[in-house]
Amino acid sequence: ALGFDRPTANSLDAVSDRDFVLETLAAAAICAVHLSRLAEEIVIWTSPLVGLVQLSDKFTTGSSIMPQKRNPDAAELVRAKAGRISGALTALLTVMKGLPLAYQKDMQEDKEGAMDALAALSLSLAAMAGMVRDMTPDTARMKKAAGEGYATATDLADWLVRTLKMPFREAHHATGKIVAEASQAGLPLHRLPLETMKTIEPRITDEVFGVLSVDRSVKSRTSYGGTAPKNVRSQAKKWLKRLEKSR
Repeated sequence: ALGFDRPTANSLDAVSDRDFVLETLAAAAICAVHLSRLAEEIVIWTSPLVGLVQLSDKFTTGSSIMPQKRNPDAAELVRAKAGRISGALTALLTVMKGLPLAYQKDMQEDKEGAMDALAALSLSLAAMAGMVRDMTPDTARMKKAAGEGYATATDLADWLVRTLKMPFREAHHATGKIVAEASQAGLPLHRLPLETMKTIEPRITDEVFGVLSVDRSVKSRTSYGGTAPKNVRSQAKKWLKRLEKSR
């Protein structure tokens, strides 16, 4: 009638711990930390300096002095809840650490922290789901940012190894020199003249430009877990199915 799988073999053990609460709080704390990290990404990505995504009005507030400002309050509060939930776990661990066997009245302190932590986690999950669902990505800005910092330099080094049969150590060194030339000229790699590259490695041909664009770089990672759009869609589909099964 009580729903237990089986009787407890040791009655002393049955009343002596709160492991089931601690395990629940540990899982909640781990989940909250992941949500906090995602919330931090959202705070950074929505800042005017970065500006990769924009949250809907439902998850932002205005400034009392700056009319143009959109504060990512929901993300900041989700980030803060991780401390609150982790605190509940730490509090109960501290309560339990010095107790002798059998039931102690100290154990009644498990309920307030656990209930508060689970309520905070439920709110955080709902807020995060809403933020992600309603956010608007600035795809043009994202694409531009993806190509900054000479992100395709590794593709260049790989091309030197694959096409010119160059040892990777030498390819790494040559790529570093080419990047330095591009940086000095204020140009992205795919805009650096072929003649300039040839001063560093004479065997380079114009075929190299086929691997220096961000689009080609992303699409070329077709191995499991790679960035190719087909792979990403496959992963998303897989996890959506898993989520549906767990509901």
